[in-house]
Amino acid sequence: MAREGLTRLTGNGNGECGQGDCPNVYRTGKGSFVVQGDVSDAFRPPTGEGLVEIPESVLREAFNALGW
Repeated sequence: MAREGLTRLTGNGNGECGQGDCPNVYRTGKGSFVVQGDVSDAFRPPTGEGLVEIPESVLREAFNALGW
């Protein structure tokens, strides 16, 4: 899946983000979410899964974008 096929809900470029290399939340065409963030080592997830850590402000921005 290419990033261009996702709807970016956060990181509109006004602040420290904007180069595509910061925590972000994306929505897929199927309605699921892709989260970009710092890799977390809080625990070992099952094979094929990963953990990322993003700031609360990024989730709030995504919820705002969705009208939640």
